[in-house]
Amino acid sequence: MSEVLLTERAPMAVPPAAVRAFLLRAMALLEVDHEVSVLAVDEAEMAELNRSYRHRRGPTDVLSFALNEGEGEGTQGYWLGDIVICPPVAARQAAAAGYPPDRETYWLLVHGLLHLLGHDHERSDVEAHVMRDKEQWLLSNLVTDPA
Repeated sequence: MSEVLLTERAPMAVPPAAVRAFLLRAMALLEVDHEVSVLAVDEAEMAELNRSYRHRRGPTDVLSFALNEGEGEGTQGYWLGDIVICPPVAARQAAAAGYPPDRETYWLLVHGLLHLLGHDHERSDVEAHVMRDKEQWLLSNLVTDPA
């Protein structure tokens, strides 16, 4: 049975119980049975993670740390990996796009989960298209107003 562990070092726009329920439903739709952790951090911590792991300056919205990366990546073993979200960045992005922060949070959770499953929009345009389609499919099945 899938499990979601959540640690909020920065408050998210979605209540913890809703985050867990959302990811459990997403994993059920994707037919994966794994454990995932979600960590919500402030901008300073996210900037440090982004610098340390991606060699990029400043905070980003979401980072994923898959347990199984590289050849054979994806769903080997029960522990899938970690999704790290920065709620302040997500809130700014949502405001700039003109939609609620919870919508951005749900998209980031789906985006992070798909990265843990081996999807990577940065490898090619084709993979980016496949990932976007899967994100939209999941959101349309999980969120009452994904638009």
